[in-house]
Amino acid sequence: MTLAIDIETFSSYPLNNVYKYTEAPDFEILLIGYRYDDGPVHVIDMEDVDYTAGLYTGISEAINLDKFLQDLINPAILKSAFNAQFEITCLSEYFKIELDPAQWRCTMAGAGMLGLPMKLETCAAVLKLPEQKDPKGKALIKYFTQPCKPTKVNGGRTRNLPEHSPEKWAEFIEYCRKDVEVESQIRNKISFYSLSDFEKPMFQIDQEINKRGVRIDRVLVENAIRMNGVYTGKLWGEAASITKLANPNSVTQLKTWLEDNTDWQIETLSKQAIPGLIESLDLNQVEIKRVLEIRQLTSKSSIKKYQAMLDNAGSDDRVRGLFQYYGANRTGRWAGRQVQVQNLIKNWLPDLKLARQLVREGDLEAVELFYGNVGLVLSQLVRTAFIPSEGNVLAVSDFSAIEARVIAWLAGEKWKLDIFNGDGKIYEATGARMFNCKAEDIKKGSAQRDAAKICELALGYQGAVGALTQMIEGEKYKFLERGKPWVFNPTEDEMKDLVYKWRGANPRIVKLWYDTNNAVINCVDTGEKITVGKVTYHIEKGVLFCTLPSGRQLSYMRPKLAPNKFDGVSVQYEGMDQTTKQWKRIAAYGGLFVENITQAVARDLLAEKLKRINDTVLNSIVMHVHDEAVLDIPAGNLDAVNWLMGAPVSWAPGLPMKAEGFETLFYKKDD
Repeated sequence: MTLAIDIETFSSYPLNNVYKYTEAPDFEILLIGYRYDDGPVHVIDMEDVDYTAGLYTGISEAINLDKFLQDLINPAILKSAFNAQFEITCLSEYFKIELDPAQWRCTMAGAGMLGLPMKLETCAAVLKLPEQKDPKGKALIKYFTQPCKPTKVNGGRTRNLPEHSPEKWAEFIEYCRKDVEVESQIRNKISFYSLSDFEKPMFQIDQEINKRGVRIDRVLVENAIRMNGVYTGKLWGEAASITKLANPNSVTQLKTWLEDNTDWQIETLSKQAIPGLIESLDLNQVEIKRVLEIRQLTSKSSIKKYQAMLDNAGSDDRVRGLFQYYGANRTGRWAGRQVQVQNLIKNWLPDLKLARQLVREGDLEAVELFYGNVGLVLSQLVRTAFIPSEGNVLAVSDFSAIEARVIAWLAGEKWKLDIFNGDGKIYEATGARMFNCKAEDIKKGSAQRDAAKICELALGYQGAVGALTQMIEGEKYKFLERGKPWVFNPTEDEMKDLVYKWRGANPRIVKLWYDTNNAVINCVDTGEKITVGKVTYHIEKGVLFCTLPSGRQLSYMRPKLAPNKFDGVSVQYEGMDQTTKQWKRIAAYGGLFVENITQAVARDLLAEKLKRINDTVLNSIVMHVHDEAVLDIPAGNLDAVNWLMGAPVSWAPGLPMKAEGFETLFYKKDD
């Protein structure tokens, strides 16, 4: 039996973080909509509940709330909801009961596993369900579930209650009822897709990690916010004095001022573009240079993460809900939420500990004196705001070059696997094969090693000159930011030659692209199950499935063959465009499928390790970021963590695994 649930709630805290949301003193559940299997939908109006008896005595029907609560903890009944994390957290907090995530299925995650949109209304529309999400719901939600602004018209109240609009309340109840119906229809529509044994425990583990959260150093965070405000205020005051602009932080105003004072036609003032603009200035253009430097000094978007930490920290200074399970529905990787730990800037300051201490002390003068660029220092310290529980350390353990290892294993690129089973110096070995020399001749800092590294990072998924250019620009910006010279500036012809050399050094990876492309085309064309390398493709219910070595499946909705720009044929499927966030047809090719497979296998390796750690006494994972796990545990357990992370995996025989780590009193990238 399945119990489908949808609830409507009130809280004076924003809904972006359900764990913080439920901490509000006025948090409450307003409506509980539910149905058993495909039976009638009931809505419990909590205004009518007698808490003592646990009985619902509403107008339309008598419903025993006690039975509902008993079924919530009954392991024989499967619970389902669209974004189940919300229901689990809210119901647990409100009724003070411990709900087991293992008894739940998240329909939103299930939709994501099939490559469907992970918004209820969009998913229902794509599936063309007979019931669609009620568009009136947004206004009703705003009216009843959020505080309202006090006005003369509403009598100065800060909240709308049912008695303030019985008609709207009745509509709200029907809205809740319809959401249960839509969620149930989505569940039924995707019921043919069953979770692999590998994946079944992952939602439960994810919920445990999200609920545990990670502690922040509130002193550091609050001082960083204050110091940034003072520092940027001073700099923009200086910029206003030079430019006479009302708001020199305005991109439009600043572009106009720069174009009026130079012969430039400026397309962008992004942080990547500013170093080039500064380089093009004459020595006498001092004021323009200074304004651009100020723009550069204040452009650290990563500093906003401090405010996000503060906004999302609970009363115990722990930030919860940092991860969305199956957030990347193409590969199944987790997505970052709240503070976005998946894209924290890498720290490289040599005296990170000193800089951190100065900020904790609130000594802006010292930070500016020692480092000059306060914004840069604060951005370097974002990671370090995450700290262990009192008396513990953070044990950080990560895979070494995991995507390079996985794609070599998938393709059977033996020379690469030999390197990973040996000294692991992949850039030197790649350079030796590309430039026909000995690996020991490829020195760190040399042009050949730089070329090999850039090619390894950029070309594994059938990329060419465009991919190289993008990677070079990203690496160049990192070097210039650190004050290091960047000398690797190949011409387009030289980049074409590098692509040719890298592909020549990796023939089996190149073969995997084309074999995969042909296999997918044949599968879509004939409907036959086709195995290529270590994965198998098949069509079912209008979905192209790719079965991974772990047993998990990747999904591509409504695939079909279509002409491509090379006068050939390729596979198109329906999916969410990662840039526009619109549902559309996406043209695919061998390298794209190989990228999905590689990243999905790397994700499954991390999932396997999270499960292994979860099954030990070291079960205190607080974060995981693509290829690393972060535990909040007593000191002295790092070797055990590294062993668990690096041990072989039964479903990936022959894949060379290696994990390294360190213990720290604040989160960071290793020295």
